[in-house]
Amino acid sequence: MAESPRATFGVAAYSFPCGCGFLRRQQPAPPGSTLDAWRLIDLASTWNLSGVEIPLQGTLPDLEPATIDRLRDTLAERGLSLLVDTGIVDVPTLAAIFPLAKRAGATVVRAVVSGILEGARAGVAGGWDAHIAEIRRRVVELRPLLEEHDLTLALENHQDATSDELLALCEAGGERVGITFDVVNPLAVGEEPFAFARKIGPWIRDVHIKDYVIYPTASGYRLVRAAVGQGVIDWASMRALLAEVAPAAPQHIELAALFGRHVRLLEDQWWGGFPARDVREVIPALRFAAERARPADEPWQTPWELERPDAEVAAWEMAQFEASVKHLRTLE
Repeated sequence: MAESPRATFGVAAYSFPCGCGFLRRQQPAPPGSTLDAWRLIDLASTWNLSGVEIPLQGTLPDLEPATIDRLRDTLAERGLSLLVDTGIVDVPTLAAIFPLAKRAGATVVRAVVSGILEGARAGVAGGWDAHIAEIRRRVVELRPLLEEHDLTLALENHQDATSDELLALCEAGGERVGITFDVVNPLAVGEEPFAFARKIGPWIRDVHIKDYVIYPTASGYRLVRAAVGQGVIDWASMRALLAEVAPAAPQHIELAALFGRHVRLLEDQWWGGFPARDVREVIPALRFAAERARPADEPWQTPWELERPDAEVAAWEMAQFEASVKHLRTLE
């Protein structure tokens, strides 16, 4: 494995929500059972990947200068790149993270514009338009800090923002604001993944390699985590498209979801969080889902939803990651 050419993709910590300790039923986790930054670096090295994408807080024991320097030096020794994950765009939080990310050797920091999943924007307090306006204000405020630390902020399509909204935020943020493209998440806002990629291509600064299986429901469809190559995305075609529209963007396997995402776009209330849209813009996503859907009565619950022990869930996460690496390797 170590003698093969280095992969053109890395690994994101959020492939392992349970394994990394972000979401567990057993607290605290048994000693030595958590994938911290050092173990994720070892994992990337073992599979000869290109880099790691991690939140500094939660994967490192602390954020002291010596720890950040150790992270930077370890990555350099292994020849690995670093992309730093954060949460919802927040100026004080990012002002504290930016210098640490820079010191650790990162050039891109990923953030999200909300905690919304499943495109369920209608329930946002104060309305989605007011929320996105506030995020725009924060992005503008961050411009001088991004310049000062020579960083790019990559805003993710986290099952919440549409392509138009992300592009508007990039315009407001200027050249140091781009997009983290999560490949399958466009389906959560009624957009087709390949069309979404083409539309935002020049602004992509990070790619989350992910796959889902689709199950139809009376309300829309459910997206369920799958190993890359075992879901709905034609990865040979998607990686060729990404090489065309965003050749410089780093890519990381980020399998994420421990539970199914139910996108209720066939319910009137779901659309209350969106502006009016020409039905012809939604049909490609509906067609994409319908053509790839599994039988509605097929069992779909993940080990997490079946309340399996944490160790079993973490083993399932790792097995899906390994299958994903093997599939992507066949395409290189």
